[in-house]
Amino acid sequence: MENGGGEIKWRFGGENEKITKAGKITIRGILDILKCSLDSNDDRTVIPLGHGDPSAFPSFRTSEVAEDAIVDAVRSANFNSYSPTVGILPARRAIAEHLSRDLPYELSPDDVFLTIGCTQAVEVALTVLARPGANILLPRPGFPYYEARASFNNLEYRHFDLLPDKGWEVDLDAVEALADENTVAMVIINPGNPCGNVFSYQHLKKVAETARRLGILVIADEVYDHLTFGSNPFVPMGVFGSIVPVLTLGSISKRWIVPGWRLGWLVTSDPNGVLKKTKIVQSIMGCLNISCDPATFIQGAIPHILENTKADFFNKIISLLRQSADICYEEIKEINCITCPHKPEGSMFVMVKLDTSPLEDITDDMDFCIKLAQEESVIVLPVGLKNWLRITFAIEPSTLKNGFERMKMFCQRHAKQ
Repeated sequence: MENGGGEIKWRFGGENEKITKAGKITIRGILDILKCSLDSNDDRTVIPLGHGDPSAFPSFRTSEVAEDAIVDAVRSANFNSYSPTVGILPARRAIAEHLSRDLPYELSPDDVFLTIGCTQAVEVALTVLARPGANILLPRPGFPYYEARASFNNLEYRHFDLLPDKGWEVDLDAVEALADENTVAMVIINPGNPCGNVFSYQHLKKVAETARRLGILVIADEVYDHLTFGSNPFVPMGVFGSIVPVLTLGSISKRWIVPGWRLGWLVTSDPNGVLKKTKIVQSIMGCLNISCDPATFIQGAIPHILENTKADFFNKIISLLRQSADICYEEIKEINCITCPHKPEGSMFVMVKLDTSPLEDITDDMDFCIKLAQEESVIVLPVGLKNWLRITFAIEPSTLKNGFERMKMFCQRHAKQ
């Protein structure tokens, strides 16, 4: 209202501290800080060793089958309408059949809920589980979006450690010690982001048995499924769905190298029907009723993409990732202030330990990353674990080598004399 012709007093505005706090701890929030640190006078190409999106590099282009499927879906004019809340039936059926190939039971289309990438699957899962007093167990190191989303939903989170000297396995003793009567779920990310590890069948079974004893479900983030190139093959957590109910989160973003297409899924891997009996499925549907859907034409392309992409495409991507992971691991050995405790075997990342003692004016992981961006136009990522860094190797091998050359020069420049 105006007061005697004076200035209008607006009744809205002010920072929403809850949103700001959550946003700052996401990958995007941290990347924004690092990008703002870049020197605009540096003419060199920025080398992105901080996030897992190799789609800009020609070697990582998606398959022609996927591209043609999108074009055909658009030109068919069959996918111009709104989709059902849970996604169109042909896409859900195709995803159920695709995932069932690795399971000892058959998924139904009714077990599949389509989401806008895996990010929305995380949002839905944590929103459904949030209730007053509840808590969730998250891996450390992990994917910061879980902490951000839990905080936004007023869902308390507690961290269990992944053990670097055991190939980043879950510290199951810590899981049992952290859980109480208000714990609702634990999260595992396999293949690992940010650690590049791949859990064995035996370890995943122990995870399932531990969760069953505690009476909690497992959220299995499998967005990097089948992107493995070490000794352990990918085993979906849903294999153990008869032991403990599992919410499987996934997408086409990483395996098909199309993160911008934003097509993911949340799947109830639960042959015993526990999630229906406990109304979790009902809550998932309710949550999707008040949120957005993936583009219908992307959904329409999914059956063709899943059924017709050739093994040659996947083999090429795995070969590239293996080659780049080897380069990354060997290059790290030549930089005396960072060490890698476990060679990556999957996903697109590796975790390295930063030792600031040989460096003159670097205080911690964030300081290292900001100054590296400023001075060398190379972006690597702090992940919220003191003096640990996440590096992606999912880029062109020549660009990866260039990035490490710049990192070596940076560390030499800052070395104590």
